[in-house]
Amino acid sequence: MNLEGFFPLSVWGYLAVGLVLTHITIASVTIFLHRHQAHRALALNPAVSHFFRFWLWLTTGMVTREWVAVHRKHHARCETPDDPHSPRHKGILRVLFGGVWLYHKEASNPKTVARFGQGTPDDWLERHLYSAHPLAGVTLMGLVDVALFGLPGLAIFVAQMIWIPFWAAGVINGIGHFCGYRGFETADASRNIVPWGIVIGGEELHNNHHAYAASARLSNKWWEFDLGWAYIRLLALCRLARIDRVAPRAIVRKGPQRIDRETVRAVVSQRFYILKRYGKTVIHPALREARRNSDRIGRRMLRRARKVLIREDIQPDRNAAATVERVLAQDKTLAKIYQFKQQLKEVWAGGSAGLPGRIERLQAWCAASEQSGIAALEEFAAFLRGHQLQQIR
Repeated sequence: MNLEGFFPLSVWGYLAVGLVLTHITIASVTIFLHRHQAHRALALNPAVSHFFRFWLWLTTGMVTREWVAVHRKHHARCETPDDPHSPRHKGILRVLFGGVWLYHKEASNPKTVARFGQGTPDDWLERHLYSAHPLAGVTLMGLVDVALFGLPGLAIFVAQMIWIPFWAAGVINGIGHFCGYRGFETADASRNIVPWGIVIGGEELHNNHHAYAASARLSNKWWEFDLGWAYIRLLALCRLARIDRVAPRAIVRKGPQRIDRETVRAVVSQRFYILKRYGKTVIHPALREARRNSDRIGRRMLRRARKVLIREDIQPDRNAAATVERVLAQDKTLAKIYQFKQQLKEVWAGGSAGLPGRIERLQAWCAASEQSGIAALEEFAAFLRGHQLQQIR
């Protein structure tokens, strides 16, 4: 065997090749599998779509329908025992280091694939090559790597084989539901790992994705960066992609505002951000005031109750629920603020009244907040009244 292959390079050259090849795979996963196939947030030119599908066959051996099915089930069953890879139920170490086996276990479940894998490619190539012979692609990739780069090509091939299992199946599914920051108070434990989505093509912004699963753009704040979105915009500029859906953003008008259909649509669309802001601007100040007026035992109880009062993904056990009840019984202001939070969630809860009913609930909530005598609630009502959606691409 030629140890240097057809293209001998320096050490830095081999590293550069490895990074480029693995990054193309990351881009293929986030653009094609995730945003295009699983969530239909964008449409791709057939040639571009097929390139991504071919590349993933070469570098991962993943079957499109299986990947899509597992991911859709994750969203549908998130943080429940049926979630294919929830750290809350499987354990962080098991997901981080064994996520690839959890994926293959669920991908081999025919019920999961049949229910959640609809709408994926089903042409001749998919049936007779990509799905029928998934290992043929990675075998071909290994032979090409070794032929081109010799023995270092084998190291490049190994890096390609572990790249997605570690970063996607491990880091995103594990760390992305375990630690990081939350810009949106979703009912699941998703978190943004870091605000700059470069290494994993934007998938680092995992909490943003769970807040707006069907958005082609994963960044939301001005200081967040989504490299996958930059690629999508470039493809759209070249007329190789069409962006169908992005997360809406809201503007807040100042001064007295009348609550109407547009207000309610904006509030419902922004509900996860609104809950996050409510915790920060209404509940947190009330907790600080309660701590100042409490003894040592009371402060300890408040610390224990804080997450349950603010977070939407926390399901308290019996002891935690009892602690919350005691805290709310001892502090009437905090109890009122927490009650208002529960009533606010009813604004966007399902019901037979539809949009007119939601308008009435929001009007009633804001009116009650303005008469509550609690300054933070009054300010929050004004914040909600000024909501209006602004579509930005």
